[in-house]
Amino acid sequence: MNHVRLVCFDLGGVIIRHHRSWEQACRALGLPYDDAVAHPDLVRERRALTALHHTGKIATDEFFAALARATGNRYSPAQVRQLHDAWIFAEYDCIGDVLQRLVAGARADTGILSNTNEVHWNRLGHGARDGLPLFPSALQLNHRHASHLLGLAKPDPAIYRAFETHTGYRGEDILFFDDLPENIHAAASLGWRTHLIDHTGDTAAQVEGALHTYGLIDRYDPSSRMSSSAVTGA
Repeated sequence: MNHVRLVCFDLGGVIIRHHRSWEQACRALGLPYDDAVAHPDLVRERRALTALHHTGKIATDEFFAALARATGNRYSPAQVRQLHDAWIFAEYDCIGDVLQRLVAGARADTGILSNTNEVHWNRLGHGARDGLPLFPSALQLNHRHASHLLGLAKPDPAIYRAFETHTGYRGEDILFFDDLPENIHAAASLGWRTHLIDHTGDTAAQVEGALHTYGLIDRYDPSSRMSSSAVTGA
């Protein structure tokens, strides 16, 4: 019997594609890549700064300046901003259609729980802004919660409890999709039902399969599945 009352999604790696390394982002943006930034000390420093930014503990402009220093000043704050803006770049194919069917079926409530920041969070929308794509599919989801607003980040158990408090759902009420094992394990330890997404594969098909298993959507003919842009009007 299906007891799932809310389906919760991570954004990056599930709904939205993002770069996974400094080098990848540089190559995509056409900036020269200096492999000296891969020094472990600099990587650790940038990860620590990102954690502060994700939890709203450092302002955006201060973050860009500090991140530039954490490249050994090989990149300027302006270049860091370019890379940050380009870090998220597209929705996964057909994910908007799957989310639309979930919402339209009304068999469970929906939500987002994402480690993100103000700049990326504000890219949820239709069309484009300042030459950058916006991402509409997640706007279909109901309870939208982000780490920088909560002041907490996955996999800290406190962020999952905060989500429960804000939504009124708990434990086995929730089915959670994320692409990072540590975030999945933390949610599972609190009684959430979980599904680990392989971000290198067809995330829409993975989500669709799990939702069907829980009786939350019906199977769909892949030959007639619309793209996310067709569904959302982007």
